[in-house]
Amino acid sequence: MARPLRPAVAAAGGGAGIISGSTVKPSVGLRFVPTPLDVIILAAGQGKRMHSAQPKVLHLLAGKPLVTHVIDAARALSPRTICVVYGHGGESVRDALAASDIVFALQDPPRGTGDAVRCALPKLKGDGATLVVLGDVPLVSIESLAAVVDTARNGRLGLLTAKVAEPGGLGRVLRDPYGHVRGIVEARDATPEQLEVDEINTGVMAAPSRALGRWVAALKPDNAQREYYLTDVIAMAASEGMAIEAHRAPDARDVGGVNDRAQLVEAERILQRRRADALLRAGTWIADPSRFDQRGALSCGRDVRIDVGCVFEGDVALGDGVTVGAYCVLKDAKVEAGATIAPFSVIEGATIGASARVGPYARLRPGTVLGENVHIGNFVEVKASTLGKGAKANHLAYVGDAVLGANVNFGAGAITANYDGANKHRTTIGDNAHVGSNSVLVAPVTVGAGATIGGGSTIARDAPPGSLTLTRAQQVTIAGWTRPAKKE
Repeated sequence: MARPLRPAVAAAGGGAGIISGSTVKPSVGLRFVPTPLDVIILAAGQGKRMHSAQPKVLHLLAGKPLVTHVIDAARALSPRTICVVYGHGGESVRDALAASDIVFALQDPPRGTGDAVRCALPKLKGDGATLVVLGDVPLVSIESLAAVVDTARNGRLGLLTAKVAEPGGLGRVLRDPYGHVRGIVEARDATPEQLEVDEINTGVMAAPSRALGRWVAALKPDNAQREYYLTDVIAMAASEGMAIEAHRAPDARDVGGVNDRAQLVEAERILQRRRADALLRAGTWIADPSRFDQRGALSCGRDVRIDVGCVFEGDVALGDGVTVGAYCVLKDAKVEAGATIAPFSVIEGATIGASARVGPYARLRPGTVLGENVHIGNFVEVKASTLGKGAKANHLAYVGDAVLGANVNFGAGAITANYDGANKHRTTIGDNAHVGSNSVLVAPVTVGAGATIGGGSTIARDAPPGSLTLTRAQQVTIAGWTRPAKKE
């Protein structure tokens, strides 16, 4: 069942905590073997409200598909098997999620959550405990999942619930006068009195696998939707006398479903704010947490400063004292201590040395390695190149497939012509060389240490060390020449 994202309301006294259940300690000399766990992730929904040809669960949140966030949380529980249920036309889900620890089950046609679980059960061994979670609930916490799994491993049915101010079309948790869970009713089938309940079902439950299989086999489509509701197993468990333990999510936003693009954006900002807050608490300065995007793994040393509008993708590591200016994009990058990334720079697959300066408006492409105190200035592009300590390319330049030694000065408008139309070739520039403005180094070519290339030169042969090399056409002045004028 999909659920809208809504703000949390404080739980009433006596609600279950996040982690519950006792810890079983093994006897001395015996090896404790936990109850095997299988996970079913329901991802067969068409997501019509997304108005997209792409399956809903593959829409990106913080740089990866919605369902991948759920899979990552499930993996943290060390399950034996993860079964993803996909629907008709969802072959792209299989392609995107293929992994050694994931199996797939097709639900076609869609006939409700109970039917989806029924499709998945033959893919599992049928013993131990089974956790069921929705693929469009990306913010669900590992702690909440662990709580319901712990309940199932102890022979009870575990249920994750939440308190919300406006339950709307969400399923309501029904309790008896003593507070015991007795069932779940969908909003479409609820009485006016039941619709007043503000405790809702999140779609997350765990149960002993054999009992779950028995209950699912007995489901009937006796409801307004004519579907097989997985939630009906709650009443079955209660009628059998099985203990049902409800764990209440501490924040209802953790279990909010994503059904349309507005809710996707809302979930994005919730997740990004949490990540920014974690970095702030660890000592990173972030100018505006509401304008911060981490779409992968980001590690920060001490006294790191991040200005507004920055995006971090893949694996990014920022050393002590690094400054990242406004509106930069860093992907799979390592920035060493004391380096400065000036505004509007794009860095991908690069390593930036200590105390280096990059930007503004610079682009570092994959394979770039900058040494200590290197300067890369505005509108400079570097690709698959290494620049030694103190090297500089400060203005309007392109360095591709090259090795620049220490203290090389690469002038404004200069380029390495590394591509002959079929193959890439390398340029090597020795220590302390100076390449004048508007020069073209036609690779493969070597410029020796201490050499100077005169501005405006096209260098197609090796330039010897310690010498001036230039190519110039003779300058000519034509006296009496008149610039053409427009006709009246």
